[in-house]
Amino acid sequence: MVLLYERGAVISGITVTESPRQRAAAPSASALLTKVPAVTAVFWLTKVLTTGMGETTSDYLARTVGPVPAVAGAALLLAGSLALQLRTRRYVVGVYWLAVVMVSVFGTMAADVLHVAVGVPYLASTIGFSVVLLALFALWYRVEGTLSVHSITGLRRELFYWAAVMTTFALGTAVGDLTASTVGLGYLSSGFLFAALIAVPALAYRWLRLGPILAFWWAYVLTRPLGASFADWVGVSKQRGGLDLGTGPVSLAVGVVVLGLVVLLSRRERGTSA
Repeated sequence: MVLLYERGAVISGITVTESPRQRAAAPSASALLTKVPAVTAVFWLTKVLTTGMGETTSDYLARTVGPVPAVAGAALLLAGSLALQLRTRRYVVGVYWLAVVMVSVFGTMAADVLHVAVGVPYLASTIGFSVVLLALFALWYRVEGTLSVHSITGLRRELFYWAAVMTTFALGTAVGDLTASTVGLGYLSSGFLFAALIAVPALAYRWLRLGPILAFWWAYVLTRPLGASFADWVGVSKQRGGLDLGTGPVSLAVGVVVLGLVVLLSRRERGTSA
């Protein structure tokens, strides 16, 4: 997986460089990584697991409490977690990952509602969310001069960041459902497909000198269908091509692992800042 750090760092033997505009827009070294975590292997693992948790949790809640109450409740919890995240002055591990989990749950529901309730085909929603994400990136870059996740220090940049994160989750949900359902690959084959595709930006960064920012966001989008495809395969019924372990138990099991990783990240953060 691509491990990205700020300017001056060396990744896999390649020195990361930025354009003059990006350097001008970047904050001072002491202000780096104040609102988002360092992008490490543990970051990617936690991110993939939260996507799987969001997928199965969304399905479980929609089936047990109903789609409307589930969406309303998820929206309220998302608003509360994001408000808490925006109020912090620096990166707080538990607060950040709570927001990511709620974005995962609500983003999944948003994409599913378009298909199930509104009847929008997965191909159309995939194209639509792609256009929205590209437009958001264009506006973000025009206003801030960089899309680097290592420069999220002010409110405006953080709002751009979370808007992009939300859109990537919705896009990833649509793409995963497109390959599993519309194309007919099923969940397990889709999982293997996205496992292969997510290696592309890492290899392109290492061997073809793909820019670190593009490599990051490319991989970030693919974490959503990667985690969700495998989680669905484990949780859904055998008639749908799964192992039939249940979306509730899968959500609980993955949630425990995510909690353990968050505890690990918290200890690392305390050790770094000590």
